Amino acid sequence: MKIQSARFKKSAVSLDRCSAPELPEFAFIGRSNVGKSSLINLLTNKDGLARVSKTPGRTREINFFTINDAWNLVDLPGYGYAKVSKSQRDQFNEFVSDYLLNRESLAGTFVLIDSRHTPQKIDLEFVAWLIEAQLPFALIFTKTDKSKARVVRKNIELFLERMKEFSEGAPVFFETSTTTRAGRKEVLGFIETAISRQE
Repeated sequence: MKIQSARFKKSAVSLDRCSAPELPEFAFIGRSNVGKSSLINLLTNKDGLARVSKTPGRTREINFFTINDAWNLVDLPGYGYAKVSKSQRDQFNEFVSDYLLNRESLAGTFVLIDSRHTPQKIDLEFVAWLIEAQLPFALIFTKTDKSKARVVRKNIELFLERMKEFSEGAPVFFETSTTTRAGRKEVLGFIETAISRQE
């Protein structure tokens, strides 16, 4: 997929304030400080499209970006800030869960996982919630240039192994780096294929 245009469309704090669901949407979500804004800027090839902050949990709204006038990239608040857990999932950033569960134009969700760390409980709980809700998703392991390759590989293997506790079959996953631009083509190709299947 070649990115010809990428522009900010709208911010919303509730489902009823989102724009009309006219285009397929792909949501990006992850723990605070996982590198989501940097990844969005990499994918769209537009520095500064999503604001990169040194303060975790800065994104408090759902931000919509229209790509190639064909689909929307949706930047969701980090769930580390929202303190998600299984027992609290109904409270977890209510408008975000409302969007994920009820947005009719949502074509898929990308869950960002920091590849520098061993499996984090909050990431596993969120993925388990998506599976329980039967929502389609793919994993993106970020910051793969920040650790040695064997460490990244081990952390990914550990995460996938932990997922077997609540999931059947291996998830689709990507490895990305905003420094080396690794994974950009693969993620965009996945989105392009998903859109073509809807047409």
